[in-house]
Amino acid sequence: METAPPPRRLLIRGTNWLGDAVMTTPALLRLRAQFPDARITLLCPDKLRDLWLQHPALDEVLSFRPGEGLFHLAARLRPARFDLALVLPNSPRSALEVFLARIPRRVGYARPWRNFFLTQAVAPRPGAVKMHKRSVAEIQSLVVAPTSPAPALPAAAHQIHEYLHLAAALGARPEPLAPQLFVTADELAAARKKFSLDPVAGPLFGLNPGAEYGPAKRWPVDRFIAAAKQIQAQTHCVWLLFGGKNDAPLGAQIESALGGGPAVVNLAGRTTLRELMALLKLCRVLLTNDTGPMHAAAALGTPVVVPFGSTSPELTGPGLPGDPRQRLLKSDVPCSPCFLRECPIDFRCMHGIAVARVAGAVLSAQG
Repeated sequence: METAPPPRRLLIRGTNWLGDAVMTTPALLRLRAQFPDARITLLCPDKLRDLWLQHPALDEVLSFRPGEGLFHLAARLRPARFDLALVLPNSPRSALEVFLARIPRRVGYARPWRNFFLTQAVAPRPGAVKMHKRSVAEIQSLVVAPTSPAPALPAAAHQIHEYLHLAAALGARPEPLAPQLFVTADELAAARKKFSLDPVAGPLFGLNPGAEYGPAKRWPVDRFIAAAKQIQAQTHCVWLLFGGKNDAPLGAQIESALGGGPAVVNLAGRTTLRELMALLKLCRVLLTNDTGPMHAAAALGTPVVVPFGSTSPELTGPGLPGDPRQRLLKSDVPCSPCFLRECPIDFRCMHGIAVARVAGAVLSAQG
């Protein structure tokens, strides 16, 4: 149990990726409840800085540029005179940052090459489940001679509990909360105006067919197109196509296949992070791969439908584990989840998720 005086200035070293960052929000909210009088500052990469605008758990956000040196960053942190740092990533560098910033109390998970930099190295959480990357030989063996299905993972295996456990090391409650992000009414109105969404001919549905991690997380594009056509025929929806700059060709392909015009708005590479959040909030439902916008949409209150292949919804699914609003679809194949970037065999995990199943899930999730 934490016995030290409560911090006056708490620095939280945030995670580096959008999906991971969203999954830390329950821990941030628990820390705000535990330390209502503390000034809580989050340190994160520049690309995620705007994610935290309007978030009630935080008083301040500091960010660092790609390639910014350790000593330069530490020198920027020292004048704030933080008395406690909670390090959410597991990397040696993140622990070294707060060590060099001379923050007297430094708490994070015990991991190789970094424990010296922490004043409290937290032991691994009981019940934690590691993501095991299968070898090609293991996958081939499972396909040739399938073993009995592994027992279902408990809700406590989810990644949000890893961050809650760290917060609990400071005395915060470990009980899970739903991840939460926030946008304002003005931001929603501005997004509608900028992208000519008011008025539109039908309900707004989101489609996010990319995934940065690799092709093993991507349901095939022809199936996205087929599902989108079926759904549009039944709902007369307007599809908002999401994606980063690298997804622009994919967005153009889907826009063309859906006939373009007023029923499709291709937003790939056109939005800021805050605009993306506002647009996700405006959607009645989001059909998406397992990627950062999936987590953001669920945290904004938008139901999501997700075909899962190489990854595990039990470990990193969107929202609060077990939330029935989220439709997380898997096929029954013995080699999934493999946690690989590319499938070394025939991509049966994603090919086993039928268009009709996904379309039906979207129609039921939209409410």
